[in-house]
Amino acid sequence: MAADLISTTEAQLYRVSDAMRRLGLSRSVLYELMRSGRLRSVKEGRTRLIPASAIREYIALLEREAA
Repeated sequence: MAADLISTTEAQLYRVSDAMRRLGLSRSVLYELMRSGRLRSVKEGRTRLIPASAIREYIALLEREAA
């Protein structure tokens, strides 16, 4: 069951400001990506969070589109 353990070396959820830095995108671009469905996000209370898996999926999508 080692695959079920959460890695402590990488955050699992990113605030918008952290995702902006990680992806090198502006706040408005990030919110547009979320609105359009190209970048998944979740909400916890009033906070919008981007899962690490969503960031990886978005990068993979960009790589597929570039090919």
